[in-house]
Amino acid sequence: MLFFLLGCVISGAIAGGLGRLILPGRQNIGLFATIAAGAVAAAVGTGIAYLLGFADKSILVFIVQIVLAVVCVAVAFAI
Repeated sequence: MLFFLLGCVISGAIAGGLGRLILPGRQNIGLFATIAAGAVAAAVGTGIAYLLGFADKSILVFIVQIVLAVVCVAVAFAI
């Protein structure tokens, strides 16, 4: 469980940063909010991958995580 959470934070930081780059315009959210949005996207994206049966294909999992990170960053920016 600890490694899953650590992996979510690390891949969340990457996915959150990429989510901010993909999202058009400037987002006035901090580093912690970006990492938190990315970590949520990483955890949910991994869960979706397991549910749909493609968790063994890491590139697809990462794409799902990035798409969810864009959504999470947009929601964090709107709040």
